[in-house]
Amino acid sequence: LRRIAMLVATEAPTDELFTAVSESVGQLLPVDFASVGRYASNGTLSMVGAWTREGRTAGDARSSVGAPIIVEGRPWGVMAAGAYAEQALPRNTEARLARFTDLLATAIANTESRGELAASRARVVAAADEARRGIERDLHDGAQQRLVALGLEVRAAQAAVPPEIVELTVAMARVADGLADVQEELLEMARGIHPAILARGGLGPALRTLARRSPIPVELDVRVDGRLPDRVEVATYYVVSETLTNAAKHARASGVCVEVETVDHALRVRVHDDGKGGADPSRGSGLVGLQDRVAALDGAITVRSILGEGTSVHVELPLEELSSEFDTNRR
Repeated sequence: LRRIAMLVATEAPTDELFTAVSESVGQLLPVDFASVGRYASNGTLSMVGAWTREGRTAGDARSSVGAPIIVEGRPWGVMAAGAYAEQALPRNTEARLARFTDLLATAIANTESRGELAASRARVVAAADEARRGIERDLHDGAQQRLVALGLEVRAAQAAVPPEIVELTVAMARVADGLADVQEELLEMARGIHPAILARGGLGPALRTLARRSPIPVELDVRVDGRLPDRVEVATYYVVSETLTNAAKHARASGVCVEVETVDHALRVRVHDDGKGGADPSRGSGLVGLQDRVAALDGAITVRSILGEGTSVHVELPLEELSSEFDTNRR
């Protein structure tokens, strides 16, 4: 029970837990086989963990016992064990078996809660990204286009003003320049909301644009073939964007190295600056939001920032689990 409790506490994968429970039951009870079964929605029972005593072959059990696995008030499955020997199992076998099912129920409930939380976080991030895309489209197709048209009209009217009316010419030029400035500010705002180049050109061109716009030199190395799932591209873009911003504004860095590559069905992102270091993600530097975004994709992010040694951010995002969803969305 202690071994199983440790697996539960360390959030071990459920398949490992089911196997460990079956083995432990077989070692502690006078049985020849033990199994964990899960009920499907249609009422059938599927085996998710099993153990058989070495040297024994399958046959009709002379005695067996079972205990239900109840997760948050609903029947999830059953733990069963049996023996081929003629003598009956001890009377306390069922009670001892129930101790394992109680631990299993706790582990399963925790796993389901974590899964629901992860799914909820992923939905929130996806909804936010979709809202960003919608706002960017509205700005580009609405306000930006209107500003361009107004600027052209003002320039045309300015050209028609007689040369001797200097004050009017200067005033109209000032209005036209102001419209151009507002347009540029709006364009910059749209880039921050959602980069259009990411949707059009993919990760490589989007990251190269970030590098060009950075106020400090960026050494960029992108080794990615083709397009990646949308959420992975967006997450990677914001990881690089945020870390470049932090390096320029807070780290007083003179240069940043950015590496992006696909390795073993995962995308790895490494960003290192030569700044002052000492970054603390808990202080709201923007890294907290990145942690949520990466976690929503079941990825991992580590930040290493030692005073005087710069800051390194490493991110790994799985690709294999998202590939089918990506293909469906692209179609």
